[in-house]
Amino acid sequence: MTRRGAVAEPLYVNSDRPPGFVLHQQRKGLFYRSVSVVLHCDEISLVKLAERFGTPLYVYSATAIRERFGVFDDAFRKFPHTVCYSVKANSNLSILRLLARQGSGFDVVSGGELERVLAADRRSARKVVFSGVGKTREEMAAALKAGILIFNVESESELWALAECATRLRTVARLALRVNPDVAADTHPYISTGLHKHKFGVPINGARELYAKASAARYLKVAGVSVHIGSQITEVAPFAEAVMRVADLVRQLRSDGHSIEYVDTGGGLGVAYQAPQPDFAAVVARYARAVTNPLRGLNVHLLLEPGRAVIAPAGVLVTRVVYRKQNDGKRFLVVDAAMNDLIRPALYGAYHEIVPVLQLARSSAKAQEIVDVVGPVCESSDFIARDRKLPRVEQGDLFAVLDAGAYGMALASNYNTRPRPAEVLVSGKSVKIVRRREKIRDLYSAEL
Repeated sequence: MTRRGAVAEPLYVNSDRPPGFVLHQQRKGLFYRSVSVVLHCDEISLVKLAERFGTPLYVYSATAIRERFGVFDDAFRKFPHTVCYSVKANSNLSILRLLARQGSGFDVVSGGELERVLAADRRSARKVVFSGVGKTREEMAAALKAGILIFNVESESELWALAECATRLRTVARLALRVNPDVAADTHPYISTGLHKHKFGVPINGARELYAKASAARYLKVAGVSVHIGSQITEVAPFAEAVMRVADLVRQLRSDGHSIEYVDTGGGLGVAYQAPQPDFAAVVARYARAVTNPLRGLNVHLLLEPGRAVIAPAGVLVTRVVYRKQNDGKRFLVVDAAMNDLIRPALYGAYHEIVPVLQLARSSAKAQEIVDVVGPVCESSDFIARDRKLPRVEQGDLFAVLDAGAYGMALASNYNTRPRPAEVLVSGKSVKIVRRREKIRDLYSAEL
């Protein structure tokens, strides 16, 4: 049930292939009679990238990143705002630099992410929002020295730790309390954050008391209110509901004498990994209306923290079929990418579309088969897809796992002593390796 006319329409972020990932015809043979279709990133064939850089390989489209960030930023053009890209979605330095050049701010949740932003573009510090439930004093001190925009404080204990750090450094710390509005979001329970049972934020009903305490500290400056209800949310109603409750709180806080300049509505806009995919600009426009309508007339600066919506469709994971296998009637495709490279299917049961990189022309499409696409890691949970209908492929063929730009490499590990993949960034006809492939000796070089 929604309040005050909250919008209840379905919402999906379009996982656009153009301009990021497109199919191009390729003709070979005598008189070019052999026609195939090859998946490209911008203007570069994924076959060529796999040959040059090996597999598994993360490939990102700079064109898609710029376009999707621009669409997001433009949707809020009539409202004072800063788009603060959520670094945890994909923290590659080259991607952070690209976004900084687009005017992006950044949402960080650790001292390490802050250091990445500073390494990418130190001038971006003034547009950094520091979130997260477990900030250490060392991380707070580093953020204060860097001159970040604002801290999203998530508990009274953290508030006093921040006050202590700010006093020691004689530096004023701007803060917002992250309030928990107790709004349910229809998403996976592991990435839902807006209910009282979750570890995030402070109860919205008790926030005024904590704001009063914060305002009494000499080196703390109450500057905003923050909310974030979860990730991969595909309806606008929860966003509208949460922001309406925040707007009520802003009015109460101002009546208490606090100067509230910022409202941080977090991120969470979902990506259509599997559902029908409408126009991205139209989707973000609906989201923008849901977020801004409750704030009109409050004269606040809006902070937004998209991650997945910007970066997920801009990346793919290219993997090669190592073996075909059959156990009785069960068919497996063993590929060289594993759960350590892309853990989302194992962790969340997440769906990613999988397509052959090299396809026959549509007029002579290959037969389909039901297969499990699995990796080499010694876990039964090591899969990319189960019981998926795919065109028949052979050993040595390439697959592209789509929409892998967010929470792919960012969650990758070295389980089974497996080196993590290389990453490349493509812009038009230009290719840049933005992370070299790890070598096995890299994995134990720090051990004694």
